[in-house]
Amino acid sequence: MTLRRARKLALALPIAATVAVAACSSSSSSSSTAATSSAAASSTGSSSTGSATTGSTAGLKTGLKVFVVPKNLGNSYFTTADSANSGGAIAALSALGETGTETSGTAATPASQIPAIQAAVSKGANALIVSATDPTALCPTLKSAMSRGITVVTYDSDAPTCRSMFINQASTAQIGTSEVDVLAKEIGDSGQIAIVSAAASATNQNAWIGYMKTELKKYPKMSLVSTVYGNDDPTTATQVTQGLLQQYPNLKGIISPTTVGIAAAAAVLDTSKYRGKVALTGLGTPDEMKKYVSDGTVKEFELWNPADLGFLAAYAAVELASGKITGSAGQSFSAGKLGSYTVGADNTVLLGPPFVFSSSNIAQFNF
Repeated sequence: MTLRRARKLALALPIAATVAVAACSSSSSSSSTAATSSAAASSTGSSSTGSATTGSTAGLKTGLKVFVVPKNLGNSYFTTADSANSGGAIAALSALGETGTETSGTAATPASQIPAIQAAVSKGANALIVSATDPTALCPTLKSAMSRGITVVTYDSDAPTCRSMFINQASTAQIGTSEVDVLAKEIGDSGQIAIVSAAASATNQNAWIGYMKTELKKYPKMSLVSTVYGNDDPTTATQVTQGLLQQYPNLKGIISPTTVGIAAAAAVLDTSKYRGKVALTGLGTPDEMKKYVSDGTVKEFELWNPADLGFLAAYAAVELASGKITGSAGQSFSAGKLGSYTVGADNTVLLGPPFVFSSSNIAQFNF
C-alpha cells in the first residue's frame, strides 16, 4: 500500500456515519425527492422507493430506478456499503437524483437473492447493482434483465458473464497474498492454519483463497489443513470455527476473508484458552473488531471502506444507464467525491488496496 493511498483512506473512512453492528433485517433506502424513507418487508427482502422526474444533469439521467442487491440483508458490511446514513450506494443515488432501493433476501444464497432481483425487474428497474452470491446461478436472471435494457453492475462479488461492469474492492491477488503474509508474521511462518470462508460458491472468496494457496508456497512450514464455510451466517460461522478447533487441536492460525466469519471466529477465540495461542486475521469492519483488537484476540486485519465501494458502484451504474460510458476497458468516469476512475481489463473498476487495522489506528474508524 502506498503512503498516499493510506492517508487518503484514513481521511475518508471517518466520514462515514457509525453503523450498528447488528443491522436489522429490513433494508434502508432513500430517493432524491423524499426526505425520509419507509420500509416494507416481503418474502424477497424489504425495500422502499420514492419518485423522481426523468431529466438530465451534466449528461446523466435522473429519475432512474436503481436497485441495490447485496448478498443478504442484515449484514453490517452491506449495511455500510449500501445505506444513505453511511454515505454508500443509496446516498450516491440520492445525490444524483435517482430512486435508490436496497433489497435482497435474508440468506446469502442464490435461492434467496434471485427472487429479490426478479422483483426489482418487475418493479421497473433501470439498473441493478448486485453482489453475486454465485458466479453463474444468477446469470439466467441477470441476462434476462439485460435483454430488457436494464444495466447490471456487480460489486464486491462478481458474476463475470452476466454484467456490464464489476466494481472490485481491491486487487484480488493483493487481498489473498496479504492475509497470508499477515498471519505468517504472527505465527512465525510455521504451523497449521485454516480458512473460514463465506459461501462455497462465492466468487470473491474463492478467488482470494486461490491466491492464499499460491502465497502459502512461500511458507513451507505453514500447512493449510482445512477450508470451512460459514455462509455469511453468524451461527454457522461460529459452529464451523468451533469444529476446526476441535478437529485440529494444534491449529496456530485462522484466516477469515469475510466480515461475518472473522467476527464469529473472533468471538470463539476470545477466551483464555485460545487468545494469544490461535492467531486470527482476515477482512472485518472496525466497529465489530475493536473489542477483539483491544483484548489481544486479533492483532491485525484488513478491509477497505465499504461505503466507498457502494458509492463507486452507484456512480458507475448511473454512468452506464445514462449511456455516457459502455463499460469498455480504457473508459473513464467521475465518481463524485472519490474522483475519476478508469475501467480496466474484463470491464472491471478497482476501488483501491485494503487498509490494515491494528491497535495503533483502529480507534479512529467508525463503520
